[in-house]
Amino acid sequence: MITWGHEPPDRGPAGSGARARTRSALRPYGAPEVSAPVLIVPGWGDSGPEHWQTIWEQADPGFRRVVQRNWHYPVCVEWVETLEREIRAAGAPVVLVAHSLGCIAVAHCVRGGAASIHAALLVAPPDVEHADFPPVLEGFAPIPRERLAFPSVVVASRNDPFGDFERSRGLAEAWGSRFVDAGTSGHINTDAGFGPWPLGETLLAELRGQGAAASRRRSES
Repeated sequence: MITWGHEPPDRGPAGSGARARTRSALRPYGAPEVSAPVLIVPGWGDSGPEHWQTIWEQADPGFRRVVQRNWHYPVCVEWVETLEREIRAAGAPVVLVAHSLGCIAVAHCVRGGAASIHAALLVAPPDVEHADFPPVLEGFAPIPRERLAFPSVVVASRNDPFGDFERSRGLAEAWGSRFVDAGTSGHINTDAGFGPWPLGETLLAELRGQGAAASRRRSES
C-alpha cells in the first residue's frame, strides 16, 4: 500500500498550463504516442467541467467518456451494458479510469473475465452496501469481489462521505488491486478541490505501462 499521509496530495494549479502538463503526464513512461485507448467511467451525476476526469479527457484525444442514459437514477444493468458496448467499440484492450459509482459498475462489468481490459484506475469506490447509502441506485449491491484479471489500482480517502476507508481497502484486497491511501481527500472530486490531479496522473501513467507489459507477456506465452 502507498500512503500519502493525512493531508490531501497536491491537486495542482488550474488553467491551460496545467492542462498542457496533464497531457504529457498521462502518457505511459517511455511509451510512444499511440497506446491503449482510455475510457473515462464517471459516477453518479457524471463528472463536471472542472473534474479531473473531464480535464484528462480534454487533454488527450485517446480518452473517451462512457455516457450513461440516466446519470441521476443509475440502474446497474443499464450502466454495465453501456460500459460493455463502449469496451467492444474501442477495438482494442482499454484502460478504464473510473470514479465513485463507476468503480462499482466496472466490478459488475468484468465478472467472468470476458471484457477486453488492459488496466483500471478505480478512484473512491462508494459503499453502496451500507444501509444508509442514498436510495437512488438500482442493482449495484452487493459489490462483486472477484479478483480482477488485469493490473488495477484502488485509490481511497480517509474522510470520503460515500465510502469507508477500510471497506475500500477490503475491496482492493479482493480485487487484487494495489491500494493507495489518498489521505483526507474527501470524495476526490471537484467538491473536494480536485481539478488537475497530479497523483492520479502518475498512477495512470504507471498503470498504462504495467498493462502494456502484461499484454506483451500474454502474447508471448
